[in-house]
Amino acid sequence: MKNILRKHWSTIALGVIAVLLFVPQIGMPIKVFYNELIAFNPSEISEEKQEVLQNYDWNLIAKDNAINLKRSKGKVTLINMWATWCPPCVAEMPSLQSLYNDYGDQVDFYFITGEEQKVVDAFMNKKGYTFPVYLQRFSPPSQLEGNTIPTTFLIDKEGKIVIRETGAADWDSEETRAIVKRLLDSE
Repeated sequence: MKNILRKHWSTIALGVIAVLLFVPQIGMPIKVFYNELIAFNPSEISEEKQEVLQNYDWNLIAKDNAINLKRSKGKVTLINMWATWCPPCVAEMPSLQSLYNDYGDQVDFYFITGEEQKVVDAFMNKKGYTFPVYLQRFSPPSQLEGNTIPTTFLIDKEGKIVIRETGAADWDSEETRAIVKRLLDSE
């Protein structure tokens, strides 16, 4: 038996790791940690490729109150599509919370999920996050549609989509803060 274990230890170890990744209580933290390690700085879209958001008409729900994205037209806006069960989403949340802490009174933040309110509330309370979460019950404007989460958009005052980032990113980087400050300072 010892000889079999010695001969196949790497296969056994990989099998154990694979099984652990599928156990939610163990797998989720491992996947989040991995995504934190590989998170990158979001990059700005070149000016010639920036699209202007044509339609701000998007109804969202915040704690049973309807709001519309139209209220953010003419403002710097960050929209993050996410879910509590998504490891890359969870991995980037601390950096987004930090950005929100510093710019929440100057930038309109929308953290949008398709999950149930009670699931979102439990997650927010457990993690201590304070950013505003909106429930998506209606389709977004076509320029904000996507099949991947997390996807984050940074939109300037003129409606230009300056950043469209998919996957875990470090939103608390100096580079990102410089972009946000530049957008806020623009006329």
